[in-house]
Amino acid sequence: MRLYITVILFLILLAIAFVFGSQNDQVLTLNYLIAKTNLSVAAAVSLFTSIGFVLGLLFALFWKLLGMIKSSKNNQLNTEKKS
Repeated sequence: MRLYITVILFLILLAIAFVFGSQNDQVLTLNYLIAKTNLSVAAAVSLFTSIGFVLGLLFALFWKLLGMIKSSKNNQLNTEKKS
């Protein structure tokens, strides 16, 4: 159930981002270290929303992995103490 709520919330936020981006026809100039590019606002909003989602997902997976490693180490220590 929690997964469904998360997916629905994500889709709603993504739809809001796309509506916001589609209402703006302006062109942005993005300067980064190596190059410079021109993007529409819709493309920039889509790009940065996707990057934010991927980074958040990677952080959550990393956090869960650390929790699993800690719990397995704690279980190992507990079994060694009992022996």
